[in-house]
Amino acid sequence: MEILSEWLSAQLEQESAEPVYRQLLHLMQQAILTGRLAPGTKLPSSRSLAGDLHVARNTVLHVYDQLSAEGYVLSTTGSGTYVADTRPDSAAVSLPPLDGADPAAETTAAASPRGDMSSRGQRLIDQAGVSAKQWGAFMPGVPDVAEFPARTWSRLQSRLWRSASHGLLTYAPGGGYRPLRRALSDYLRVARSVRCTPDQIIITTGIHQSIDLTVRLLADVGERAWVEEPCYWGARSVLQSSGLKLTPIPIDDEGLNPSEADLRDPPRIALVTPSHQYPLGMVMSLARRRTLLEYARQHKVWIIEDDYDSEFRYGSRPLASLQGLDDANQVIYVGSLGKLLFPGLRIGYMVVPERLAPIFRTGVAELYREGQLMQQAVLAEFIMDGYLTSHVRRMRTLYGERRQLLIDAVTRHFGDALPVMGEEAGLHFVLGLPEHADDRAVTAAALDAGVIVRPLTGYYNGEQKRQGLLTGYACVPHEEIEPAFATLARVIEEQVFARAPHAKRRAA
Repeated sequence: MEILSEWLSAQLEQESAEPVYRQLLHLMQQAILTGRLAPGTKLPSSRSLAGDLHVARNTVLHVYDQLSAEGYVLSTTGSGTYVADTRPDSAAVSLPPLDGADPAAETTAAASPRGDMSSRGQRLIDQAGVSAKQWGAFMPGVPDVAEFPARTWSRLQSRLWRSASHGLLTYAPGGGYRPLRRALSDYLRVARSVRCTPDQIIITTGIHQSIDLTVRLLADVGERAWVEEPCYWGARSVLQSSGLKLTPIPIDDEGLNPSEADLRDPPRIALVTPSHQYPLGMVMSLARRRTLLEYARQHKVWIIEDDYDSEFRYGSRPLASLQGLDDANQVIYVGSLGKLLFPGLRIGYMVVPERLAPIFRTGVAELYREGQLMQQAVLAEFIMDGYLTSHVRRMRTLYGERRQLLIDAVTRHFGDALPVMGEEAGLHFVLGLPEHADDRAVTAAALDAGVIVRPLTGYYNGEQKRQGLLTGYACVPHEEIEPAFATLARVIEEQVFARAPHAKRRAA
């Protein structure tokens, strides 16, 4: 064992910030794993090794105890400590490849991250729409968190912490905190014409989880889902990752417009944004709503109504929900508080038909083991004390002003050369680009210039795509809108009009 002692002495760094105990443990683990200490080798006594290394005997004893606990060595009273045989079972690791498999191809695939992914995982990554930046001009779909009444929220939270029972510090009951469900029920009936009781409300972490739970409970792998064309990429990713086959349904000025061929093959699920189509912004007409509801009733289609930011309408009152017209109880209504308050809150909700409520309460508790009861309690107080309503009213005015400033900037720079679409509601509008444009190239160039927009083509499933930029205004202070858009306008001029001399140019 003199060789072991000499090797350990040479490796130990007495001046290192890492304790000698941790160094010694790591060195002996590596010696065993690499075969420097072969299985069956007897280790020196703790007293002997401590003397050779000039360390306390207790240090060596602690190392031996940890090696024994982790299975590196075996200790026998009166006999000593021996290196355990930790080598992999050769029979388990040397199985022949499956019939027809190419070992070289398997090696190549394993060397690439793509070789590690499932087919649906690869599709998810390839079509991912998530952005590395989540704040700044003109990031769409992001509220101005600087305007959130943080002091009010903090005061409510402090009050609840002072009086908190153990019940607020454990897992959430199935469906979520009941006072919050009651508060949301009252709010949704008034603000969105949703017909519900507190028992029909399920608290989730947001739209993605609500859709995921619905699909897991109501659809099987391989069944089809209608999605709007174009549609929100996040919802599309959730549906595809759940194993559903997507059928893109075109959108026109009245909303979802399925063809006769589409209608002959009913889906299991239809995901729609009827009050403010995402991303184009049109409203589903009453005739289309009634047609969709009747079709769902006849063919037992589950409709997921995503009502993501419909409180923010400018020039008219928020529109009534599709769920409020549903007499057949086929609509699952989903929403989130993220855009009303702040995205980091991660509290959403769903309103399910009464007969499904027990199933969904069990499902959300079984799959996700929800928590955040304290946050849910604060939110309940925030709603019941009237702060949510007043905050939404104030932000609607603020966002309306910023929206108009941005529209005015578009007009100053481009006149009527670039159309503005979907500006009546929400936190963004679509700035249309000519057919010859490449909105992804414009987006990349804008990001290099310090401006964030999103390419409209990224929201399409099929090959027929319209060019445009999702342009958000909610999180941009008034005084920053014009200079930021001037930067974006310069990028558009360079990327779109300068490369097509005969295209209609921007306004003087």
